Amino acid sequence: MASDLSRVKKELAECAKDTKSSVQCVPVGGSMTHLEGTIKGPDGTPFAGGVFKIDITIPGGYPFEPPKMKFTTRIWHPNISSQTGAICLDILKDQWSPALTIKTALMSLQALLCSPEPDDPQDAEVARMYKDTYQTFVQTAKFWTETYAMEHMGGGDHENAIARVCEMGFAAAEARRALEAHNWDEVAAINSLLSA
Repeated sequence: MASDLSRVKKELAECAKDTKSSVQCVPVGGSMTHLEGTIKGPDGTPFAGGVFKIDITIPGGYPFEPPKMKFTTRIWHPNISSQTGAICLDILKDQWSPALTIKTALMSLQALLCSPEPDDPQDAEVARMYKDTYQTFVQTAKFWTETYAMEHMGGGDHENAIARVCEMGFAAAEARRALEAHNWDEVAAINSLLSA
C-alpha cells in the first residue's frame, strides 16, 4: 500500500503555516517520504535553548502506520538512544492512530523532553543516571544540549545569512526557519523556499 502523499503534503503545509509553533517539518530534497523535523527544547528543562533535528521516514502504510522517527541531533534523555537517536514512545509504535499527524508526533516528542519516562527507557545508562543521580543527569543533559543542539544558533553569521535570504524577497522569519531547517546552508534554504 502506498502512503498517502497528498496528506503528507497537507500536513507539511499546515506545519509551515503555523509560524509560532516550536515544532517544524520540511521535506528532505523535495521528497514527501523523507522529512526533517525540528523541535525546540522546552523552557524549564535541561534541553531549553536547543534545536533538535529528527529524521522522519513516511512508511508505505501511512497514515495507518506510524512515521519512523529518530533524533539526528545527539541528546541525553532516558527515552532516546544517546548512540543511535532511536526513540521509545508509544505513539510511534503500538499507540499510533491515523487521527495523529507528523506535527502531533513531533509535539509528543517535545512533551517527552518535558517529562521523561525512566521506567520505560530506550537508553538504560541515561535512565539509571536520571533515577540515581538526578542532578548529574540534568548537568549532562544541559552539556549535551549546549554541545550538540546549539551549534547552529545565534551569532553574527546567522544574521548575515538571514539578511542574504531576505534579499531574495522572503520574510525574515521565513528565512530563519528555512536556514535552521537546512543547517544554515543558504542554497538549500533558498531552494526549499522557492519550491514551497
